[in-house]
Amino acid sequence: MSALAWIAAGSLAAWLWLLLGQGFFWRTDVRLPPRREPAAWPSVCVVVPARDEADVLPESLPSLLAQDYPGRAEVVLVDDGSTDGTGGLARDLAGRHGGLPLTVASPGEPPAGWTGKLWAVRHGIALARARDPEYLLLTDADIAHGPDSLRELVAAAHGGGFDLVSLMARLRVAGAWERLVVPAFVYFFAQLYPFRRIGRRGARTSAAAGGCVLLRADAAERAGVPDAIRHAVIDDVALARAVRRSGGHIWLGLAERVDSVRPYPRLADLWRMVSRSAYAQLRHSPPLLLGTVAGLALVYLAPPLALVMGLAAGDVPCAVAGGPAWLVMTVTYLPMLRYYRQPPWLALTLPLTAFLYLLMTVDSAVLHYRGRGAAWKGRTYARPEPAPEQR
Repeated sequence: MSALAWIAAGSLAAWLWLLLGQGFFWRTDVRLPPRREPAAWPSVCVVVPARDEADVLPESLPSLLAQDYPGRAEVVLVDDGSTDGTGGLARDLAGRHGGLPLTVASPGEPPAGWTGKLWAVRHGIALARARDPEYLLLTDADIAHGPDSLRELVAAAHGGGFDLVSLMARLRVAGAWERLVVPAFVYFFAQLYPFRRIGRRGARTSAAAGGCVLLRADAAERAGVPDAIRHAVIDDVALARAVRRSGGHIWLGLAERVDSVRPYPRLADLWRMVSRSAYAQLRHSPPLLLGTVAGLALVYLAPPLALVMGLAAGDVPCAVAGGPAWLVMTVTYLPMLRYYRQPPWLALTLPLTAFLYLLMTVDSAVLHYRGRGAAWKGRTYARPEPAPEQR
């Protein structure tokens, strides 16, 4: 057999293992676990870190204020140094829409060593603890919630005995680049962190989706968050690991009516979203970067290349291995496209999307070694994230 045929055979073997041996990551039926309403609804404080979010708040904040929750609940929005009037707009929206009580606070500039939104989260949690809530809902400023979202989250945590329940919000998919990149983003995330494994007690796989995390207040205190993860660029995964290390039971799944309203109309917008943290995911390790590039090429690029070149050159073993590998790849992507209400033919574009992610990952490493580090909302962090535990 030719060298390319052997590569295609390796890719096919990899896809058969991914299909059956990686926690059925490609399935999209991991939704909120069975809910059981508590006899007395616990108090909840919703913490919303917000930095320059005036564009999205009119679509997201009213949905939080309008939560139909039987217990005591309030919202704390932490205006993290915004220059676009985020705090004033939040107060205006609360005045117009009513609903849950809203507190708007500002934490001041973060000290050295705090990344991303974690300083704002810390300030919000500190304010929340003065109210002594049983649960904290950590949700991003671009996330719109269905009216029963908080009720369903609390009932799921209560019914399953979970210390952390997180929903992967449905990201916006409207423009051409969003259709090409966004469903694959969640698909790749699920491949790294299979949702089915996360909810098992004693599992080693830990992850959360930072846009929507319901967390028991005492579990947060035991885990020492957010102080214990203040250096983390990928803060949601670090949060889940900290809670699990402290003995907590966690769960992650796909959302029904929890949606991100943030638009990503240009490829550059999506590129920044991925490259901001891609190299941190690889623990700033050159060997892991090389292995990731090689793995993406083997798993996603080799199958269509082998099929096309095999057919063109009459290399039967090459085409026979490449075709089924591409077929398995395509079939595993279809459920995610259905979840995002996208046409099935987009599954054929997954190799192209994977190539874009490969370039974004390399760019993330280049930015790191140029001293620009990870960036969030205009802040750049040169300090590497401490190496997390192996999954």
